[in-house]
Amino acid sequence: MDSLHDKYDSIIFDLDGTLWDSTDTITSAWQAALNQAPYMKDEVMTSERVRSITGMTYDKIFETLFPFLNDAQRAEVKQLCSVSELEILHKQGGTLYPLLKETLNYLGKKYKLYIVSNCQSGYIELFLDLNQMHPHFLAHQCFGTKGNPKADNIKDIVNDHNLKAPVYVGDTMGDYEAAAKAGVPFIFASYGFGVVESGQVATIDNFADLTIIL
Repeated sequence: MDSLHDKYDSIIFDLDGTLWDSTDTITSAWQAALNQAPYMKDEVMTSERVRSITGMTYDKIFETLFPFLNDAQRAEVKQLCSVSELEILHKQGGTLYPLLKETLNYLGKKYKLYIVSNCQSGYIELFLDLNQMHPHFLAHQCFGTKGNPKADNIKDIVNDHNLKAPVYVGDTMGDYEAAAKAGVPFIFASYGFGVVESGQVATIDNFADLTIIL
């Protein structure tokens, strides 16, 4: 595994598929939401469907999953899912990847840590609240704040916090493309939901690998 010691001053993380897996909880939440819409009574939400859209913006998710809906219906379903997702996540949470806290403790002594995700507003805050993660991260940004693409949100973190040598850690091709567009090197988390064949500065097979390469 290649060493990246002393190359970076900060690490920006994706959330889903990188720091935790909330797929099963979100699947339950979205099914509960769909059950509230009469025109969606035959729709079955599965963890495979949820994984297939992980990393997309919240708007793009519902365009991809439900192309047959009109704009008003899609907006209603998105709102129902949004509310249900945060309500059920508050109760059940997601699954943290192994050695997450220990690894963040180690990294936090050497690097400034941030989160940028394509999620809705309130989702990162919920992750931080549920898992007592606030002390680890200096700031975060998401799609739900301004409706901006991930590349712009990465740039915002870099510029707002005057980062000189950041690196982005994510698990999908969309993460890689956003980091590249933002001019930030990329570390691929292969244990997540996506595949990145090339272009990354390193690949990690579990979260704790970051303590070895960084």
